Amino acid sequence: MSINLGKGERINLSKEAPNLKNAGIGLGWDINATDTGAAFDLDASIFMLGNNGKVPNDKYFVFYNNKTSPDGSVKHEGDSLTGEGAGDDETVQIDLSKVDASIQEIVFVVTIHEGETRKQNFGQVRNSYIRIYDNTTEKEITKYELDEDASAETAIEFGKLYKKDGEWRFQAVGAGYKSGLQSFVDKYSG
Repeated sequence: MSINLGKGERINLSKEAPNLKNAGIGLGWDINATDTGAAFDLDASIFMLGNNGKVPNDKYFVFYNNKTSPDGSVKHEGDSLTGEGAGDDETVQIDLSKVDASIQEIVFVVTIHEGETRKQNFGQVRNSYIRIYDNTTEKEITKYELDEDASAETAIEFGKLYKKDGEWRFQAVGAGYKSGLQSFVDKYSG
């Protein structure tokens, strides 16, 4: 049975899914009917951070232009330009056994491409979520549905996987920002 998390809540994946090796991270959203003059394009990005809270090098920033981490552990399955249809809009595959030992945290961010220019924000987006499932069994382990009103934000840190005491855990973050992808790149770059 999947565990639903609220903002800020955590789950110990090593205890809830002790055999989890290949994790699927599904991110989903729907766009409200709006007339901003341009289509919405939401992008999932992954920042793999060391002990200092920074990416060891740019290749540990996984997104639509760099789909695989250098250790081969994180694979971005591609950019959904519309978010249409049921189910996950973008998917990330993570082989937890391959994550480089220097990586202590994996942060999942979703940004609206050119959101400020196009006058688009998460207030025009609904049914946003991040979920973790076992790739081998397809069984959902946990899900976090963002129900907060992010009326002006153009970027949201959905959640993060992190290591504590040698165990992988997940925290539902749900923090919104009035900025684009570049602000996260600046924040997490060494």
